[in-house]
Formats: sequence, structure tokens, C-alpha cells
Amino acid sequence: MFGTIAKMRVKAGAEPLLEAWMDGFTNPLKDRGWVSTTIYRSETDPLVYWMSVVFSSREAYRANAESPHQDARYHRLRSCLDADPEWHDGEVILQRS
Repeated sequence: MFGTIAKMRVKAGAEPLLEAWMDGFTNPLKDRGWVSTTIYRSETDPLVYWMSVVFSSREAYRANAESPHQDARYHRLRSCLDADPEWHDGEVILQRS
């Protein structure tokens, strides 16, 4: 499995837009190797969010990341943020639920 963790700072007042974006996140990805998404909001700064997304393989992750659909989704996400997200991609070595 392969995925990313993103740290994002939302624009003040744009939290509802970000949360609406998050609500529509998974359905289009189910047939593209998507495994899971977890989103956190900081307890100390409610404008800071972290998002963890896991795909079945590096290839599935890259194919999604490079798709026009994902590019459009990213631009909608970016409009809610103060700056570009901080991305950390990597191989998933342990996942339990």
C-alpha cells in the first residue's frame, strides 16, 4: 500500500467549504485503488487539518494523483487553504483497524 499525509491550514471562514470537499472525497476513488482516508483537525489550532490517504499500491496512488479528475479536486481544495498543503508520500508499512 502507498499513500500520503497532508498538513493543511484552512482560510478563516472556509471550514464549511473544506468539510464539504471532504464529504465527496471517497466515492469517485473506490474503483481506483483507494483504501482509506482519515482527516484530523488540530485541537490547538482549529484551522489546521491533517489528511491521511491510502491506496492499494504506489501505481494506483500515482494514477489518481495524475488524473484530470484529481487535479480539479485539488484546485477546489486549494481555494479553501491559506497555502499549498505540505505533502508527505510513502509506503504504508502497517495499517490496523
